[in-house]
Amino acid sequence: MVKVKKIPMRKCIGCGENKPKKDLIRVVKNKENKIFLDKTGKKNGRGAYICFDMECLEKAIKTKALNRAFEVEINDETYNDLRESIKKQ
Repeated sequence: MVKVKKIPMRKCIGCGENKPKKDLIRVVKNKENKIFLDKTGKKNGRGAYICFDMECLEKAIKTKALNRAFEVEINDETYNDLRESIKKQ
């Protein structure tokens, strides 16, 4: 019998869909309350995931989903970094 490898699933905070972790961007808040993109998916801190989709990002911004996930106000610079990452995909 072949053992099937389990694919880690995460929920997009924009659309709310469960998707494979590798198909999402990870946004991290570290101990210093610095919020940044984690391209490796392995950095320390609280993580939230979002699709590589501008609509999901705009929905997350509009509903302040990242603010709620990290319990902190998120600045425009962080949102702009997210937009740039999605455009590059």
